[in-house]
Amino acid sequence: MLWSFFHDSLLIWINNFPLLGCIIIIFIPRNQLVLIRFFSLIISSLTFLITIYLWILFDESYFYFQFVISKKILNFELIQYFLGVDGISLFFIILTSLLIFVCFLLNWNANEEYNKEFLILFFMIESLLLNAFSTIDLLLFYIFFEGVLIPIFTIIGIFGSRTRKIRASYQFFLYTLLGSLLILIAILLIYFETGTTNINFLYNVDFYERKQLLLWLAFFASFAVKVPMIPFHIWLPEAHAEAPTSGSIILAGILLKLGGYGFLRFSLPLFPYASFYYSPLIYTLSIIAIIYASLTTLRQVDLKKIVAYSSIAHIGYVILGIFSFNVQGLEGSLLLILGHGFVSSALFLCVGVLYDRYKTRILKYYSGLTTFIPLFAVLLFFFTLANIGLPGTSNFIGEFIILIGLIQTSVIATIFSTSGIILSASYCLWFYNRLIFGNLKENYFKFLQDISKKEFMALIPLVILTLIMGLYPNIFLHSIHITILRLLTHII
Repeated sequence: MLWSFFHDSLLIWINNFPLLGCIIIIFIPRNQLVLIRFFSLIISSLTFLITIYLWILFDESYFYFQFVISKKILNFELIQYFLGVDGISLFFIILTSLLIFVCFLLNWNANEEYNKEFLILFFMIESLLLNAFSTIDLLLFYIFFEGVLIPIFTIIGIFGSRTRKIRASYQFFLYTLLGSLLILIAILLIYFETGTTNINFLYNVDFYERKQLLLWLAFFASFAVKVPMIPFHIWLPEAHAEAPTSGSIILAGILLKLGGYGFLRFSLPLFPYASFYYSPLIYTLSIIAIIYASLTTLRQVDLKKIVAYSSIAHIGYVILGIFSFNVQGLEGSLLLILGHGFVSSALFLCVGVLYDRYKTRILKYYSGLTTFIPLFAVLLFFFTLANIGLPGTSNFIGEFIILIGLIQTSVIATIFSTSGIILSASYCLWFYNRLIFGNLKENYFKFLQDISKKEFMALIPLVILTLIMGLYPNIFLHSIHITILRLLTHII
């Protein structure tokens, strides 16, 4: 009986299990740091294991949403707690639970003064993200979509590493909030016209062309800031530079994916005419993002900003894949979203490893680190090659499939976008060479330790997943394929 209840309400358990972690930590005395960290690690690992169980139960041949749950909220008809999972949302849920677990593992010896509050904020982020990726109600998605801003704003503003953290947190908050006001207006207009915000019903509504053009722009304003696309990217480098390592992992690994998820889940199927109409604009902005962000990466001196700008370039490929309007482009964009979540999170983790030891992220102070931290050098080399898109890694398979899909839609866009492959090799190898090889510039570097067991345990799952996706992507594609075909039926 209990198992049946758990199985029938699996998504509710997954989405709200992190809140159990919040409650437990609240009632543990502040001076019991080991107990607080132990329970946070247990709760986050159990959440991740339940999401893997969700994947095991997922029916790859089923066309519609699975594990559907519908609950009224305070008998209010406008908002219903309506949840479901398909091939698109499944891996966003798994990625969220994995990276939150990695953050808790890294946090074992960090932020001792406000450790309790830090962990509570991360549990709140996890619950909000899991709900955002699994909700089938447009208004509820907006609530969770915007709710994530509050804990991230707090994490950057309080636990940031430098003096500009307050400015960075406000910049992040205002950019993303202002961009999202238009989507709220659009959601209300949709509700007043159709009488529902349930996307299962909205997928079958044909909005007339002019309304599609206006509604699409409202959704675009919010998702483009979240991704972020050029020229809405100003907040990202500052937020990454000021955020703690765990905050950067969440920003790059999950929060940037909310924009891509929004395009896939809402913009394309709800407004197909507008998506085709604005595709030249999307191609132009994405190609500019790939080239501009890559060239900007070459001139950065802050290690975090190097990784942040390279993320903007890779997300440019994701957006090109989404708006290629074919199976290959859409599946490639999903693979690259997941692969980028593994690789960029690992790179920010590696930057955090260096900052914890040397208390600087300025590239010119580093050189010759391979002599004294060889294991770190090997792991960083692996993720640097993955960031380039070396065959056998997750980024390669994602970018390759995207280009196959894109060339069917626009040969010119494909030609220009391939310049990013050369540029990514340039800034990644330049970054790695200056950091790892050469002669030591400071004698005190050699007295500090190589990568710790905790950091190694956090990086190894990302190494394994990067290789699995690069060598055998069908594990992921089997679960994605049917959902992408269903998505295309609403677009074409």
